[in-house]
Amino acid sequence: MGVHRIDKWLWAARFFKTRALASKACDLGRIRINHLEVKPAREVRVGDMLWVKNEGGEFELEVLAVSDVRGPASVAQGLYRETDASKERRAQEAEARKAMQAMMPMPERRPSKRDRRLIHRFRGDS
Repeated sequence: MGVHRIDKWLWAARFFKTRALASKACDLGRIRINHLEVKPAREVRVGDMLWVKNEGGEFELEVLAVSDVRGPASVAQGLYRETDASKERRAQEAEARKAMQAMMPMPERRPSKRDRRLIHRFRGDS
């Protein structure tokens, strides 16, 4: 068979840990096939271009194979090919995150009770 549900395929390709998370991502508009937002029941075919947004970043993919069985990661990576532009964009975002961490180092210690009060007062929390 050359078609399967998009939520099953995203789960099998290991973009989401559960089908429920894949389905929710579809409902929230984080999944697009050929530039169209899709519902979880939409069928995915070989050759479709996908745009996937998850906690790992934004991926632009071409579907190479269709599967509804979740296997090892090495098999899952054979289901799709990420575009070069997508790889480059994600690398730049990772570099920017590293640069931001260098600009704002972690504090030496946890805030004391007095420090927390000052932080809450500064933020306007009650």
